[in-house]
Amino acid sequence: MKNLPLHTKIILGLVAGIIWAFVSSYLGWNEFTIDWIDPFGTIFIRLLKYIAVPLVLFSIISGVSSLTDISKLGRLGAKTLILYLTTTLIAVGVGLILVNTVKPGAMLDEEQRIKNRISYEKWVQDTPGVPQPRDGRNFLEDPNLRSKVEEVISESELKKMDAKNASIEDKMSTAEKTKQKSPLTFIVEMVPENVVLAISDNGLMLQVIFFAIFFGITLVLIPAEQAKPVIDFVNSINAVFLKMVDMVMKAAPFFVFALLAGVIAKMADTPAEVFEIFKGLGSYSLTLVAGLFFMVFVFYPLIITAFIKKLSYKEFFKNISPAQFLAFSTSSSAATLPVTMECIEDNMGVSKNISSFVLPIGATVNMDGTSLYQAVAVIFMAQMHMVDLSLGQQLTIVLTATLASIGAAATPSAGLVMMIIVLQSVGLNPAWIAIIFPVDRILDMCRTVVNVTGDATVSTLVAKSEGELSKY
Repeated sequence: MKNLPLHTKIILGLVAGIIWAFVSSYLGWNEFTIDWIDPFGTIFIRLLKYIAVPLVLFSIISGVSSLTDISKLGRLGAKTLILYLTTTLIAVGVGLILVNTVKPGAMLDEEQRIKNRISYEKWVQDTPGVPQPRDGRNFLEDPNLRSKVEEVISESELKKMDAKNASIEDKMSTAEKTKQKSPLTFIVEMVPENVVLAISDNGLMLQVIFFAIFFGITLVLIPAEQAKPVIDFVNSINAVFLKMVDMVMKAAPFFVFALLAGVIAKMADTPAEVFEIFKGLGSYSLTLVAGLFFMVFVFYPLIITAFIKKLSYKEFFKNISPAQFLAFSTSSSAATLPVTMECIEDNMGVSKNISSFVLPIGATVNMDGTSLYQAVAVIFMAQMHMVDLSLGQQLTIVLTATLASIGAAATPSAGLVMMIIVLQSVGLNPAWIAIIFPVDRILDMCRTVVNVTGDATVSTLVAKSEGELSKY
């Protein structure tokens, strides 16, 4: 076992966690799994998260302070943002093409879709400012349709449709606050009021990045004899946190086992219930996973091998697989960031000043998998409610999902808050996010892999363009 590569050990941990979860649910040991095994998964995420912020801080300062030409920083920033924006737009486009081609929402039972449509029409009636459905159909008022409606739905069921799911109220509130912000709030919030507060909060990673870049530039501008002691100190501290990552990753297979066992144990009490959850949303889950797989196994490798001829398809995945498996386990780009940086620097040969600048920004603003998920999920829910979205509305989804992804936290299920904003942008009921709750945790793990793979791809391409890719 000692001689096995890290990614193989993590795969074994993943498989063991899934097997344990199903065995424990079959034997009625779920409570034991949640109480005594799942906490180790939480500890793992916490370990990685508390390393992530100081590692980003000192890595960026170290990388920027090593630059002899400050103008290079502006060039790096422009390349990074353009590439991240491009991959995000492509991801949303892939999602829209796939969901409009497969039409997973139309695969549901016809009677259930009629019930869903009535629910939507009642919501439109009761919600001021929401436009009427563009198709002109009205199942509630059209006498030709009413008889069909009464065959499949009772008055009591109509009342049940009006009930709001309490579990989404906090996300609705967060989304409303986000919508009320000014267009420039994103830029304003990049500048910290208190750097100590920013460093103490994983959700303020952009502020940490801003401070680190500013601090690094300042070190370059002051006399070398004054900057040297600070740079040496920063480099030493950075080395300490990198060593912490190595130490934590030695126990990663066990922690990954605990994470997966806990996730599945919390989903349902028996294996049959877990399968039933995915069966009900099978068309949606398969469509989304197909889009995510396309990004990971086709789009990113195709782009990176086209620009880096010496890098093979197999070698690309071998180099970044530890970060990918960790992303799948933690569902957090931020928690995976220390390992992503290690993979990119040690395995891909990206210079530290590139990886320390590009990757933290990517973990904060680049959410390709999350954006693709927005497109697929929103169109799927519209289809299952028999709502036809125009081309203009679908383009609005592209724009909103792209902009929302910039402000999304690099934490599990942040995409659900984004989805509320996207649903509201095209006049759909934000409470619909409750529909995809049951499978969201597992699918979140898949889309985080896309996010992290996108970050790794962009950082490698930027390094190649700057001539700072030592291995290739």
